[in-house]
Amino acid sequence: MFNVRVYGIMMNEQKQVLVTDEYIRGGYYTKFPGGGLEFGEGTLQCVVREFQEELGLEVEVVEHIYTTDFFQRSAFGDNSQIISIYYLVKPLSELNFPVLDKPFDFVIPEDKRDVEGARWINWEEFSAEAVTLPIDKVVADIVKQRY
Repeated sequence: MFNVRVYGIMMNEQKQVLVTDEYIRGGYYTKFPGGGLEFGEGTLQCVVREFQEELGLEVEVVEHIYTTDFFQRSAFGDNSQIISIYYLVKPLSELNFPVLDKPFDFVIPEDKRDVEGARWINWEEFSAEAVTLPIDKVVADIVKQRY
């Protein structure tokens, strides 16, 4: 079984990179904004939808950055292979989402399994070590080299 994920890389005028800190199924992850491709949806539609859902932000896809070119099993034990597609995106609407000051700076209510927040990472501090997931680490290296 395949699990297709689509993510957006956004940088601001200060050359900071947007990431989301997420508490998912009992684990803490720092990743790029995005998520799962829904049936009947294209990858460009997916990344636009995910930014709208997660951050209330309208974005435009600027260019394709990377598509997974190695085997990666899902971290969530569902015996699926992850295929991730990454795009450089730019905002089309004003940035009105709350921004975390530090990693995982949120409260996890007892009745919640998933909590997330967005934050900017300064370019000097941004690297593969700044993100959690294996494919995101590859993309972080590409972003640092290309931009």
